[in-house]
Amino acid sequence: MDVSQYLEIFIDETREHLQTLSDQLMVLEKEPENTDAINEIFRAAHSLKGMAGTMGYKRMQKLTHNMENVFQEIRSGNMTVQPELVDVLFRGLDALEAYLSNILESADEGEDDNEDIINILNDIVKKGTGGLEESSKPAPAEKKEEETPSTQSSESGGAKYSAITVSEYEKNTFQKAKEQNQNIFGITVYLQDTCILKAARAFLVFKALEDMGEVIKAVPNVQDIEDEKFDMDFSLVYFTKESLEKVKAAIENVSEVKEACIGPFDAKLDEPEEASQEPEKEKKKAAPKPKKPAKAAAQTEAASKNGAAANKQQKSTKPAVGRTVRVDIEKLDVLMNLVSELIIAKNGLVSNSTAEGESRESSINEQIEYLESVTTNLHESVMKVRMVPIESVFSRFPRMIRDLNKKLDKKMELHMSGEETELDRTVIDEIGDPLQHLLRNAADHGLESNEERVALGKPEIGNIWLDAYQDGNNVNIEVRDDGAGINIEKVRNKALERGTITPEQAAAMTDKEVIDLLFRPSFSTAETITDVSGRGVGLDVVKTKIEGLGGSIECKSVLGEGSSFIIRLPLTLAIIQALMVELGKEKYAIPLGSIQTIEDIPISDIKYVQTKEVINLRGNVIPLIRLDQLLDVETSGEEPESLTVVIVMKGDKQAGLVVDGLIGQQEIVIKSIGNYINCTKCIGGATILGDGEIALILEVNTLV
Repeated sequence: MDVSQYLEIFIDETREHLQTLSDQLMVLEKEPENTDAINEIFRAAHSLKGMAGTMGYKRMQKLTHNMENVFQEIRSGNMTVQPELVDVLFRGLDALEAYLSNILESADEGEDDNEDIINILNDIVKKGTGGLEESSKPAPAEKKEEETPSTQSSESGGAKYSAITVSEYEKNTFQKAKEQNQNIFGITVYLQDTCILKAARAFLVFKALEDMGEVIKAVPNVQDIEDEKFDMDFSLVYFTKESLEKVKAAIENVSEVKEACIGPFDAKLDEPEEASQEPEKEKKKAAPKPKKPAKAAAQTEAASKNGAAANKQQKSTKPAVGRTVRVDIEKLDVLMNLVSELIIAKNGLVSNSTAEGESRESSINEQIEYLESVTTNLHESVMKVRMVPIESVFSRFPRMIRDLNKKLDKKMELHMSGEETELDRTVIDEIGDPLQHLLRNAADHGLESNEERVALGKPEIGNIWLDAYQDGNNVNIEVRDDGAGINIEKVRNKALERGTITPEQAAAMTDKEVIDLLFRPSFSTAETITDVSGRGVGLDVVKTKIEGLGGSIECKSVLGEGSSFIIRLPLTLAIIQALMVELGKEKYAIPLGSIQTIEDIPISDIKYVQTKEVINLRGNVIPLIRLDQLLDVETSGEEPESLTVVIVMKGDKQAGLVVDGLIGQQEIVIKSIGNYINCTKCIGGATILGDGEIALILEVNTLV
């Protein structure tokens, strides 16, 4: 059985379980008696252990098994949750995330056994239960009570393999095994009563045995075992050159195997009356083919070896893990209905195209209108399918703030809202790192130390807010704190000291323009460099990443009261509404969400400020950007009496884009230019128009 096909599912579900563990451990740290959190953690750890075991990730399985043992003791009331225990469990969680990271890179969990964490967990269990046996050794007392035979002879009656019978032609393989000095064992494997994935456990037993020998017969048969058509035990006949003790140890090393009963196997022939009870064996006896079983066994062995080799080869290369979205079935139903409508519209157009007479044109126009309505609805439905709650990103940050709390020795709390706000999956995948930068800056730079806050009359515990909300066609994400705020003069002096700005520029700059200097590469006001922040690689990275997503970021700050960073992101990056404009003989698209107004400006209204063209529009001074010069587009050369200016906005900033003409509003599909063309940053992509022409999409955030 090749489990590599399930790798993508395993990775997705492991991420979910790790997030559940992180969230519930945070709850448990604040509420040690919360039984719901304890039960949820136990369930997640148990599921993760089973999944890791099924996939063959032994180290991951062992660590989660030991974490599960701790929570079993807590659930049983044998021990209580202490802060030291939570710290160790978080270390275990980090180790599991490291395993997952390795699996993402190479499909292998790595070589680190994390024995130090496992030993600490075992010590905690011993102390909590009065020094009982290691929890990793499952319930030794039960074994004594049950007295399930392990290496006893088949006469004891406990091993079900003693009842296995073989046919005449199967017995030939036994003779060959004896000639090759192989041991012939009968094995009955008993699974724990709590085992959920019986077939998976059986598969792992088969896999362990195939490395040392050959399974000749299974009762029930292999197909029934794969289909879980058996109770909590199954029996095998096994050929191997290894010792009985080694085989037994290999089986019992599989998780959730309670006992393996093993002993020498004496082949007994099928009796005629047994055949009447077992039709399947009767069929086999009806047409015996002595050589076929040996050949089949050889083929099975070869196939298993090939499968193992293929599995090893699979693990040596990086897994192809796709990005998935879980979709509500109702959304898929809507999509299915719309596709049906699309087919109806297509059939209508086909039938009308062959019609004749005056009614033909009106019928086709009706069908085109119907088709337009269906495609618009289809677009909206597809967008909804691509949308993912931002909660999937936000959920990782409470744990990060908890760790920073201890690392920085600052008391702080994270308040989140708007986790249900939805964003396009492509945006969700990219927004995590910028938000992490901003939150770390808020914790390190923004919030004062506990002593400083008390001296200033502030609450000792600092507050950081992470809010998301929809604003028109954009989603805004705000990171703010109630810390010291940004010292404008300190930033100005640092910029002068570094030569970023001249003294003349510094004197003329507004507070907002000074704050914007923080987004320059390698610019930092930190006095000391720590592993949290202060290297000047934070805000410039944030700005670059967000503008790459078609968004913008701005900062507002009040000295002594705190700072706020506002990120504006488009809802989707796939299909947008755009204004199509002309520049010379070329066509360009400007995203509609960035446009404020369109103005007809007389040439006489253009003024100059520091040699740059500006206009005064209703009391606001707006700089002009000549797109034909910026994009090197040939124009007629004649200066018109007035200019068509598209006023665009980025946060509080405005700019006027001078164009030659307006084509109109259009819904466009964004296509990435990729690496084929080394284009300027002011081009955000391209789109294909209805007539097959290519139009470039202007990146307003870079232009303004």
